[in-house]
Amino acid sequence: MKTKKPKVLIAISGGVDSSVAALLMKKKDYEIVGAFMKNYSDSKNEFGECNWREERRVAIKIASMLDIPLITLDFEKQYKKQVVEKMFENYKRGKTPNPDIDCNQKIKFPLLIKAAEKINADFVVTGHYARIKQNKKTKEYELLRGKDESKDQSYFLYRLSQKDLSKSLFPIGDYTKKQIREIARKNKFPNYDKKSTVGICFIGKINLKKFLQKKIKPKKGKILNPQGEQIGTHDGIYYYTIGQRIGPRFGIEIKKENNKKMDKWYVVKKDAKRNVIIAAPEGHKLNFRKEIFIENPHWINPDEKPKNNSKILSRIRQVGELLPSKVSLGGGKGERSAGGRGKYKITLNKPITGVSEGQAIVLYKNEKCLGGGEISFE
Repeated sequence: MKTKKPKVLIAISGGVDSSVAALLMKKKDYEIVGAFMKNYSDSKNEFGECNWREERRVAIKIASMLDIPLITLDFEKQYKKQVVEKMFENYKRGKTPNPDIDCNQKIKFPLLIKAAEKINADFVVTGHYARIKQNKKTKEYELLRGKDESKDQSYFLYRLSQKDLSKSLFPIGDYTKKQIREIARKNKFPNYDKKSTVGICFIGKINLKKFLQKKIKPKKGKILNPQGEQIGTHDGIYYYTIGQRIGPRFGIEIKKENNKKMDKWYVVKKDAKRNVIIAAPEGHKLNFRKEIFIENPHWINPDEKPKNNSKILSRIRQVGELLPSKVSLGGGKGERSAGGRGKYKITLNKPITGVSEGQAIVLYKNEKCLGGGEISFE
């Protein structure tokens, strides 16, 4: 009796990673249905055409070369409501959100899995540089960093659930980007040397300030130095992030200290209520932060959430440095978070710059991603 092939729904974006992921699944003799996701149609290319149309043409070409069907899934309504609108709301509050994480949690994985169930597919497949492993002892699913540390995407996936992981396959997680491009080249894929996607998931590279100004009107306010003295003005705290360099073009006076020009100033704090930005010169202590609180924590396996005083590795940006840290419970404003869970405080071994409220801090134990949450300062 012939064994039925396992069936998968694979997200094919037009990029090299998802294309090679589809090829690898084909070689493993899976029954494959490709899926192109149309999530955002406002971005245009240099010819005034919607970017997604150009990407879809490449996806169709790859599907044709692999001799697999390709369907188009329109999630634009959900994406704009659950990702884009939330992003604008957070920027209005003075935070710096990470829409790619919201996209994975709320759109890409749950809606792909739903679409897969409709066609009786066993798994969804994506071209993420990460790995999934089922613990033989606990039977729980674990998210591991990708083999290529320079491309690891576990940071963006930390909010996935056990269901998401049990229904997903990441075939390129054991490869490096160089290896993936070489596989694509050998198979004559037209996108083998295509540049990696940059910018916001499905939106692409944009001028963030202009993008935000579509929904958030400018509002002038003061820029203060660490002593509370006004040294300039800004046109809205929403357009700036912690660690961003500002200078003379923002009205910052260039001062001299010990006959040395202090022309490198950075945003160190934003006060949304007063519409005030605090700036400090390079090297000033306010640029550095050692303690970070976690809001809205999510643990991939709740039984493995960090214990009080445990040592872990923290990451505050994609492929950023893995920072030796210590976890402690309680403290900060609102010591008890929703549901009676203790608030988590992360103490880094050494202070770092560029930590922004609203961004994600993701925690690891060796190569395993434990989960994480949104960065808070109190």
